[in-house]
Amino acid sequence: MAFDATAVVEEFWQARTRREYFPRAWFDRLTLGEAYQVQLGLIDRRVAAGESHIGWKVGLTAKPIQEQFGFHEPVFGCILESVPSGTTLRSADLIAPGFESELCMRMGQGLPGTVTMAQARAAVAGVHPALEIIETRGDLSAQIALAMADNAQQKTVVLGEPVPLADNRLDEIVCRVEQNGKTVAEGTGAAVLGDPLNSVVWLAGKLAQFGRAIRAGDIIMAGSFVRQFPLAAGDAVRVAFAGVGNVEVRVA
Repeated sequence: MAFDATAVVEEFWQARTRREYFPRAWFDRLTLGEAYQVQLGLIDRRVAAGESHIGWKVGLTAKPIQEQFGFHEPVFGCILESVPSGTTLRSADLIAPGFESELCMRMGQGLPGTVTMAQARAAVAGVHPALEIIETRGDLSAQIALAMADNAQQKTVVLGEPVPLADNRLDEIVCRVEQNGKTVAEGTGAAVLGDPLNSVVWLAGKLAQFGRAIRAGDIIMAGSFVRQFPLAAGDAVRVAFAGVGNVEVRVA
């Protein structure tokens, strides 16, 4: 039977109203391409209901993680909100939350279709130190297509103040992750597809397959420098990106 994206999006939308984010009826039934169609259809429904689609996330950017899940490329999700550095989030509003330490690029120009690294760099208006706040709303390892349909774990993005990209080598930027005053990880931009700008290049080409494009003004989360960490009430997180700046968040 042919995949009826409109009908499937409606099923997922109704499941979402019941807070069923990984509908059991769809376990092991979606291809990744179909999952992206569901994701984008659900985002369109959320925007029609009053939310704002402000950008994109790129995930599974580390080669070992791609190999772990049997992927040959990254994945994408949609960003619908951001909050400033220093925000305190309420644990009661989050579902099994965690965070990833990323650079977030704000686009000064749109990028439709296939682009080069030089074109991607020229399109970036600024770079934010950032944290992606994720939610584990289902078993990503067992049902990765459903995780993509459910917008790739995305909850919100915490943004520090931006700096110009200028001549910064994003692959050489070092980040230090502190949780509750203790350093828990360090990493470099090279962990993100060799260079975070490669995430922009990949995303531009991938979105074109679904009739979408990077727009001027979009923010793009490029991928985590280090592994994902869980978040709990009482946690305080601070991440320093050398030459870019710091970003902080608390959970109460």
